[in-house]
Amino acid sequence: MPTATTLWRVPPSDIRRRRPLLAALLAALFLLVSLAPAGAANAAEPEPAKGKPLLGAVLEWGEDSAQRFAERLGAAPALLGHEISLPVGPGEEQDIRESLGQAAGQGSHAILTVRPTAALDQVDAAAAKNFAAKVGDLTAGFKGAVLIRFAPDMNSSWVEWGQQPAAYKTAFRNVAAAFKTADDAGTVMVWQPYLGRDYPFERRRNAPAPGSEGFALLDTNGDGNWNGADSAYAPYYPGDDVVEWVGLTAYHDDTGGNSAVNTVPAAGELSAMLTQSGNENFYAAYAAGRNKPMLLQTAAFYSPAAGGAAESDIKTSWWDQTLAAATSAEFARMAAVVWDERTSTRDTGVISIDWRLTGRSGIAEAAGKRLTESGLTTGPVTAVSGGQQAARANSLSGAAAWSVAAAMLIILVALWQLPRRMGAVAGWGYGVPSNRDSRVDLLRGLAIVFVVVNHLGMTSLFQLFTQEAVGFVSGAELFVLFSGLVVGMVYGPRVKNDFGKVVDLTSRRAGKLYVTALAVLVGVFLLSLLPFFQTDALTTYVDQGTGGAGHNAVGRTYDLYAGMETLLQFPVPAQVLPAIILLQFGPWQFNVMGLYVVLLLVSPLILAALNRGKALWVLAGTLGLYAVGAATRVRLLPSQFEDSFPLLVWQVLFVLGLVAGFHRHRIIAWLSAHHWVVVASTVLAFVFAFLSWCNPYLANGFDLRLAIIPDASYRVMYDAFFARTYLDPGRLLNVLALVVASYAFLTAYWKPVERALGWFLIPLGQATLYVFILHVVLIAVIANIPVLQQGHILINTAAYAAILGLLWVMVKKRVLFGIIPT
Repeated sequence: MPTATTLWRVPPSDIRRRRPLLAALLAALFLLVSLAPAGAANAAEPEPAKGKPLLGAVLEWGEDSAQRFAERLGAAPALLGHEISLPVGPGEEQDIRESLGQAAGQGSHAILTVRPTAALDQVDAAAAKNFAAKVGDLTAGFKGAVLIRFAPDMNSSWVEWGQQPAAYKTAFRNVAAAFKTADDAGTVMVWQPYLGRDYPFERRRNAPAPGSEGFALLDTNGDGNWNGADSAYAPYYPGDDVVEWVGLTAYHDDTGGNSAVNTVPAAGELSAMLTQSGNENFYAAYAAGRNKPMLLQTAAFYSPAAGGAAESDIKTSWWDQTLAAATSAEFARMAAVVWDERTSTRDTGVISIDWRLTGRSGIAEAAGKRLTESGLTTGPVTAVSGGQQAARANSLSGAAAWSVAAAMLIILVALWQLPRRMGAVAGWGYGVPSNRDSRVDLLRGLAIVFVVVNHLGMTSLFQLFTQEAVGFVSGAELFVLFSGLVVGMVYGPRVKNDFGKVVDLTSRRAGKLYVTALAVLVGVFLLSLLPFFQTDALTTYVDQGTGGAGHNAVGRTYDLYAGMETLLQFPVPAQVLPAIILLQFGPWQFNVMGLYVVLLLVSPLILAALNRGKALWVLAGTLGLYAVGAATRVRLLPSQFEDSFPLLVWQVLFVLGLVAGFHRHRIIAWLSAHHWVVVASTVLAFVFAFLSWCNPYLANGFDLRLAIIPDASYRVMYDAFFARTYLDPGRLLNVLALVVASYAFLTAYWKPVERALGWFLIPLGQATLYVFILHVVLIAVIANIPVLQQGHILINTAAYAAILGLLWVMVKKRVLFGIIPT
């Protein structure tokens, strides 16, 4: 049976001596406090008995719940973890409140894993104070203790705050001081590095350089080198006076980040991790030696596609080692064991990894039985209160949500019937006497606005319209499709009479764009060498969980220029120059340019086939390649764009656009004669938009969702049909339906739309490549303006308006048009 216990809270260890009388008074006071019943919110400080650490879990929120985890395991968690940004993003506040509600429903304590979204040197006293105040607001009324796990795994190279010891320690101390002032009784500061077995891992490219003060901190043995002979933990320890608990992230994973391999844990593997990794005895140095309670976060690697040992053998063996170590006298200061109950993928989504302990009923049942026998403390450990689910403040459910669907249906019928019923409306149709289709330019302008807004990444009101608000479509799909459409429109008429000229023109343009891509790649690298200029927004990629690496990759940071610093060495390593030529480095916001260059080079062959009347063969070929790419996920090139825009898959949008551009007049005539296709496309576009509004992940505090589909079901539906990286069939259908519906809408209602938006969007649409190239420069500028990194929605919205206005002015004035491709 679970027993109510209290968290160890360790006072600062700078108290050197305690007089006997003082010690007696403190002991009496501690006894009174421990016997007192739980009081107001955040007043209780549950402390596990020696040898009975708390059982904790980090769940896949949105897919899983605390209740379901407890049912699978047969025991409630005593600790539940959730991530939180610093500064706190408005869109995540409700999710945090929900997780706290679920923790309260289980009688659990909470762990808030703090992931700084600003640079560590920006986490000053003021930022820390604001953060502590916000956390206080979010946890108001929560009866358990709140563990603040600030920027964990800080010694690793894959988190944005990694391997910056001086900045990390200062930021940690600022946050600790803020919480001590705001709510010292209800919060516990946790310092948690990553297992140092492979330290310093791949090293962060912007880690302290040799000769710097920061490098001296990393070079713990003073030999002038930073390598595996140096301590993996000591450089990052903020001090006994601010660290209340210590933690360690230690997983059974024999892959070393390489090929998937399923292995049974070696005997004594976990004990060795705790005592013999990173050139330090972590447990002795930081838990026992400093008298700090210790938290262990762990799980065991298993990939269903990898073969090797059985999942049950791996998970039960590691669980047995975890329970044995946690409850042994050797590790008496172990205070909590937190299992990572999530799944993830590796190698751009190809290798799936199931870290869960309770994913299979047989394993869960065996784990629950061993847990009961182990003596670990399970929930409830605080007063159980509240329900399992908190209502979302930004949600419409029931009749209110379905009224939105009814309103959309009314609008759809009205848009279809108004031109037929009202003569004045019939006169609004498109009738521009020009070879250039302004409807296409307007849609291209809208697509590039979506791209710019989403790539700049500032939280603002603009995201309410650009982040899959018109369906399961982003600016990238529209950008690629319209690029092919324009190629078909421009070069299609010429291919019959002068194929050689088409080859020459497309090759020259592809060459110019390739040189531009190289210039951007090298230019960003040179900028990153400036110590005063922040370029992480361009040189790293922080996973949002929407790509091929899956939801569990959220927050993982990838160095997009890893290894390119060797370009400055002599001799230059042989692999660096080929990697540059193949565009294996570069800003993630620009990597689609590599895809466009390749597709532009092969476009004359496709145009020649279309000119010979082989449109059906072209369509069959492109759809066949798409199917092969989606099924096998094969990379044809080592270029960086293959990570986000796999060539075999994304070519389908470009080629479909190319076919549509080549046969534009015939397709328009056919659609005009087959209204049912336009109606069906429009209905589908409305349905997809309605479904996309059920997304449980809000862009910001002003966002609104329709709570019709359960969160877990929505995630399953999205992953099965609408995932972005490999253009799942639902997303591809959504793109095509949206383009047909939008084109038809502009055809019928051109005059009011052109008057309202055309003046702005059409110029941008006529110079999309120019805008796309310039937006990289703007990303670099924005990253160096601190006020725009703080998540102020209205300030960022005004900044977006200014940026888009600047781009429009530069297009109208044709600034650098002779240099930058348009």
